[in-house]
Amino acid sequence: MAEAIGGYIFYEIAALLVLAAATGFVGLLLRQPLIVSFIAVGVLAGPSVLDIARSDEHIDLLAELGIAVLLFLVGLKLDLNLVRTLGPVALMTGLGQVAFTTVFGFLIGLGLGLDPVTSIYVAVALTFSSTIIIVKLLSDKREIDSLHGRIALGFLIVQDLAVVLAMIVLSAVGVGTASDSALTEILLIFGYGALMLVAVGLFIRYLANPLVERLSRAPELLVSFAIGWAALLAALGHYFGFGKELGGLLAGVSLASTPFREAIAARLASLRDFLLLFFFIALGASLDLSVLGASIVAAIVFSLFVLIGNPLIVLAIMGAMGYRKRTGFLAGLTVAQISEFSLIFMAMGVSIGHVAGDALGLVTLVGLITIAVSTYMITYSHQLYARLEPVLGLFERRSSGRQEDAWQPDGTGYDVVIFGLGRYGSAIARELGDAGQRVLGVDFNPNAIRHAREQGVDVLFGDATDPEFLAHLPFGGVRWAVAAVPEHDTGVTHDDLRQSFIPSLRDAGYQGHIAVAAHSEATAALLQQAGADLVLLPFRDAASQAASLVLEGAAPPPAEFVDPEGQRELVT
Repeated sequence: MAEAIGGYIFYEIAALLVLAAATGFVGLLLRQPLIVSFIAVGVLAGPSVLDIARSDEHIDLLAELGIAVLLFLVGLKLDLNLVRTLGPVALMTGLGQVAFTTVFGFLIGLGLGLDPVTSIYVAVALTFSSTIIIVKLLSDKREIDSLHGRIALGFLIVQDLAVVLAMIVLSAVGVGTASDSALTEILLIFGYGALMLVAVGLFIRYLANPLVERLSRAPELLVSFAIGWAALLAALGHYFGFGKELGGLLAGVSLASTPFREAIAARLASLRDFLLLFFFIALGASLDLSVLGASIVAAIVFSLFVLIGNPLIVLAIMGAMGYRKRTGFLAGLTVAQISEFSLIFMAMGVSIGHVAGDALGLVTLVGLITIAVSTYMITYSHQLYARLEPVLGLFERRSSGRQEDAWQPDGTGYDVVIFGLGRYGSAIARELGDAGQRVLGVDFNPNAIRHAREQGVDVLFGDATDPEFLAHLPFGGVRWAVAAVPEHDTGVTHDDLRQSFIPSLRDAGYQGHIAVAAHSEATAALLQQAGADLVLLPFRDAASQAASLVLEGAAPPPAEFVDPEGQRELVT
């Protein structure tokens, strides 16, 4: 009997994997984001269509493990000093967005004819954004380490805490306990959280480095430990009441200071993507299409409110705090959808008897619309910003400059300006500096800014595709402007360089030469046609130099440098 059940589950998982591969391939041909394809797999496999996904317990288990691994990998890259710096803006935007969505969502509900109780339930449900989906999208775009990615992660954590509090209060109301009991439970959760933070701090201080160094002697064991550690802290987070997400995040933070974090992250990336497939399948399978028809008009109104209103309030709050419109816009897009917890929250309301099943159908349809549309908004966020940039000036305080560092370039005198201070850009800056050239570096990543300054490079926080920023750079006397911003690391595409960066440099009055990094001969030709004087092909150039050194029979001694992630490496 057990063997038959096991075989049935295996058949089911095999069918889901084949369906996911086929649907993902179709989505790829149609140039659709992979997340949309995977949610479609869940809908197709769910009870409303093919009814394949019946083993909810097993699928949910794999999904929860995927969530733990995803947040663990995010925590591995967290810089605690940067977290402290961004704490105020994360708190203000998180709480501000929750308050705004609750108040105006309630009023919209009343305007649509919903009763007050249903209106407040729907309004609260609309405040939750999906940490899992956002982190996955930002990770895929390599923007989780950017300023807007860090800020978004910060206020998503604030939202997760709001989810915990809302669930506790709702549970207390549902079982008829007194408000004092709910308050006690909230205090206990925060107490457990404080104890867990202390325990993680002691682990970082005394155990993390020696333990991971010992485990690194067996790479397979290191991977097993990382998965187990992520699952353990996620389980503790769930047990203590503040969620698997925060527990998994803490697990990653606890190993972020070790020298093996990059190796761990690289080995777990594929496992993360595989396990998260089941999260999206579970999410799609939970959407009951049979209850959606009666709520279409209201769902469209609420969806427009989430897709437009939530990003605008984040943009407004960040603008008031002195952040540039681009950062506020990109961060704001991450709250343009509702969460899987929104459906759980509404389901609890239905089970208690506070709201009818139609309300759950309404929020389910809002979730389906906002998750799908916001995926496209975030995937194409830079193109969307380029179209809307002229009307976003209202949300930016011109005189604030919170993002910019206190240091400003002292007029002219620079020989080279380098845009992009990753491994390639920082290496170019170092070599030029050693050759006696005065270099000004520009980057949009706070980590890269800090590491470059530690290496003695003059740096500015800025966006290479922002014409307004380029117009204020000290180009007097500059002979070369170098764009070393590979699109897979920064979200800046070569179309951005052709259509924005190169023309904007010339519009700003820059008369010197322009060099741009590319990764293919075809891209190099396009950039040359756009006006680049020199196209750098890092892999081809490195191979050419390596071949020359081999033919000459001599190689230079290894040189040490620090990459933007803070890891020391030897390069030749």
